[in-house]
Amino acid sequence: MTSAQVMAMAEDVPLLQAMKPGGKEHPIDKVLHDGDKVTLGGTTLVAHLTAGHTPGCTTWTTTAQEGGKTYNVMIGCSLRAPATPTPAVVDALNRSFKTVRALPCDVQLGDHGAQYNMQEKFAKLKDGGANPFIDPASCTLEADVQEAMFQALVAEQQKAARP
Repeated sequence: MTSAQVMAMAEDVPLLQAMKPGGKEHPIDKVLHDGDKVTLGGTTLVAHLTAGHTPGCTTWTTTAQEGGKTYNVMIGCSLRAPATPTPAVVDALNRSFKTVRALPCDVQLGDHGAQYNMQEKFAKLKDGGANPFIDPASCTLEADVQEAMFQALVAEQQKAARP
Protein backbone atom coordinates (compact mmCIF):
# COMPACT_ATOMS: atom_id res chain seq x y z
CA MET A 1 0.00 0.00 0.00
CA THR A 2 2.88 2.39 0.75
CA SER A 3 5.10 1.20 -2.12
CA ALA A 4 7.81 0.56 0.47
CA GLN A 5 10.19 -2.30 -0.22
CA VAL A 6 9.39 -5.41 1.84
CA MET A 7 12.42 -7.29 3.14
CA ALA A 8 12.43 -10.45 5.21
CA MET A 9 15.02 -12.79 6.64
CA ALA A 10 15.21 -16.00 4.56
CA GLU A 11 14.03 -18.13 7.49
CA ASP A 12 10.72 -16.19 7.60
CA VAL A 13 9.98 -16.32 3.86
CA PRO A 14 8.00 -19.61 3.99
CA LEU A 15 5.79 -18.23 6.79
CA LEU A 16 5.20 -15.00 4.89
CA GLN A 17 4.42 -16.85 1.65
CA ALA A 18 1.76 -18.84 3.52
CA MET A 19 0.00 -15.57 4.42
CA LYS A 20 -2.44 -14.21 1.87
CA PRO A 21 -3.41 -10.68 2.98
CA GLY A 22 -6.55 -9.71 1.09
CA GLY A 23 -6.26 -13.03 -0.77
CA LYS A 24 -3.02 -11.85 -2.39
CA GLU A 25 0.49 -13.23 -2.13
CA HIS A 26 2.57 -11.50 0.55
CA PRO A 27 5.04 -9.17 -1.18
CA ILE A 28 8.74 -9.85 -0.57
CA ASP A 29 11.08 -7.61 -2.53
CA LYS A 30 14.35 -8.73 -0.98
CA VAL A 31 15.37 -11.82 1.01
CA LEU A 32 17.84 -11.02 3.78
CA HIS A 33 20.52 -13.16 5.36
CA ASP A 34 22.43 -12.82 8.62
CA GLY A 35 24.85 -9.90 8.34
CA ASP A 36 23.16 -8.21 5.36
CA LYS A 37 23.13 -4.42 5.35
CA VAL A 38 20.18 -2.21 4.46
CA THR A 39 20.73 1.51 3.83
CA LEU A 40 17.97 4.09 3.88
CA GLY A 41 19.01 7.68 3.47
CA GLY A 42 22.22 8.07 5.42
CA THR A 43 21.47 5.24 7.86
CA THR A 44 22.79 1.71 7.47
CA LEU A 45 21.30 -1.12 9.47
CA VAL A 46 22.81 -4.59 9.84
CA ALA A 47 20.45 -7.58 10.03
CA HIS A 48 21.25 -10.26 12.61
CA LEU A 49 19.39 -13.56 12.64
CA THR A 50 18.02 -14.00 16.16
CA ALA A 51 15.39 -16.71 15.86
CA GLY A 52 12.85 -16.46 18.63
CA HIS A 53 9.36 -15.16 18.00
CA THR A 54 9.76 -16.44 14.43
CA PRO A 55 12.49 -18.55 12.76
CA GLY A 56 13.75 -15.44 10.94
CA CYS A 57 13.38 -12.95 13.76
CA THR A 58 15.74 -10.11 12.93
CA THR A 59 17.64 -7.92 15.36
CA TRP A 60 19.05 -4.80 13.75
CA THR A 61 22.12 -2.79 14.69
CA THR A 62 23.07 0.69 13.59
CA THR A 63 24.71 3.79 15.01
CA ALA A 64 23.29 7.14 16.03
CA GLN A 65 24.87 10.41 17.09
CA GLU A 66 23.94 12.64 19.99
CA GLY A 67 25.95 15.43 21.53
CA GLY A 68 28.91 14.77 19.25
CA LYS A 69 29.15 11.12 20.32
CA THR A 70 28.35 7.98 18.34
CA TYR A 71 26.31 5.26 19.98
CA ASN A 72 25.63 1.65 19.00
CA VAL A 73 21.90 1.03 18.69
CA MET A 74 20.32 -2.43 18.82
CA ILE A 75 16.70 -2.88 17.73
CA GLY A 76 15.82 -6.29 19.11
CA CYS A 77 13.34 -8.83 17.88
CA SER A 78 11.34 -10.74 20.47
CA LEU A 79 13.22 -13.76 21.81
CA ARG A 80 10.07 -15.33 23.25
CA ALA A 81 10.07 -19.09 22.70
CA PRO A 82 7.10 -21.06 21.41
CA ALA A 83 5.15 -23.02 24.02
CA THR A 84 6.60 -26.35 22.88
CA PRO A 85 10.13 -25.85 21.59
CA THR A 86 11.57 -28.55 19.34
CA PRO A 87 15.27 -29.49 19.51
CA ALA A 88 15.89 -27.23 16.48
CA VAL A 89 14.17 -24.31 18.22
CA VAL A 90 16.22 -24.94 21.39
CA ASP A 91 19.43 -24.75 19.34
CA ALA A 92 18.28 -21.64 17.46
CA LEU A 93 17.27 -19.79 20.63
CA ASN A 94 20.51 -20.66 22.39
CA ARG A 95 22.37 -19.16 19.38
CA SER A 96 20.11 -16.10 19.49
CA PHE A 97 20.77 -15.41 23.19
CA LYS A 98 24.51 -15.65 22.53
CA THR A 99 24.26 -13.40 19.45
CA VAL A 100 22.29 -10.66 21.22
CA ARG A 101 24.75 -10.57 24.11
CA ALA A 102 27.67 -10.18 21.66
CA LEU A 103 26.20 -7.26 19.68
CA PRO A 104 27.61 -3.79 20.28
CA CYS A 105 24.97 -1.85 22.20
CA ASP A 106 24.64 1.47 23.98
CA VAL A 107 20.94 1.95 23.20
CA GLN A 108 18.45 -0.91 23.18
CA LEU A 109 15.18 -0.58 21.31
CA GLY A 110 12.80 -3.33 20.27
CA ASP A 111 9.51 -4.42 18.80
CA HIS A 112 7.81 -4.09 22.21
CA GLY A 113 8.41 -1.08 24.48
CA ALA A 114 8.48 -3.29 27.58
CA GLN A 115 11.68 -4.95 26.28
CA TYR A 116 13.66 -1.81 27.05
CA ASN A 117 11.50 0.10 29.56
CA MET A 118 10.40 2.57 26.91
CA GLN A 119 7.70 4.33 28.91
CA GLU A 120 9.93 4.79 31.97
CA LYS A 121 12.80 6.10 29.86
CA PHE A 122 10.55 8.39 27.85
CA ALA A 123 9.15 9.89 31.07
CA LYS A 124 12.73 10.58 32.25
CA LEU A 125 13.46 12.47 29.01
CA LYS A 126 11.00 15.16 30.11
CA ASP A 127 13.06 15.75 33.26
CA GLY A 128 16.13 16.72 31.22
CA GLY A 129 19.58 15.50 32.06
CA ALA A 130 21.31 12.53 30.49
CA ASN A 131 19.42 10.62 27.81
CA PRO A 132 17.99 7.56 29.64
CA PHE A 133 17.89 5.56 26.41
CA ILE A 134 21.70 5.53 26.40
CA ASP A 135 21.89 2.60 28.79
CA PRO A 136 24.42 -0.12 27.88
CA ALA A 137 23.65 -1.98 31.11
CA SER A 138 20.10 -2.70 29.90
CA CYS A 139 21.12 -4.06 26.49
CA THR A 140 20.98 -7.71 27.52
CA LEU A 141 18.05 -7.40 29.93
CA GLU A 142 15.48 -8.78 27.47
CA ALA A 143 17.79 -11.67 26.53
CA ASP A 144 18.34 -12.44 30.21
CA VAL A 145 14.61 -12.46 30.99
CA GLN A 146 13.63 -14.50 27.93
CA GLU A 147 16.47 -16.99 28.42
CA ALA A 148 15.47 -17.59 32.05
CA MET A 149 11.86 -18.23 31.02
CA PHE A 150 13.04 -20.43 28.13
CA GLN A 151 15.34 -22.54 30.32
CA ALA A 152 12.49 -23.02 32.82
CA LEU A 153 10.18 -24.11 29.98
CA VAL A 154 12.75 -26.59 28.64
CA ALA A 155 13.39 -28.00 32.14
CA GLU A 156 9.63 -28.39 32.70
CA GLN A 157 9.27 -30.10 29.33
CA GLN A 158 12.15 -32.49 30.10
CA LYS A 159 10.73 -33.28 33.53
CA ALA A 160 7.30 -34.09 32.05
CA ALA A 161 8.93 -36.43 29.50
CA ARG A 162 10.61 -38.55 32.20
CA PRO A 163 8.86 -41.79 33.25
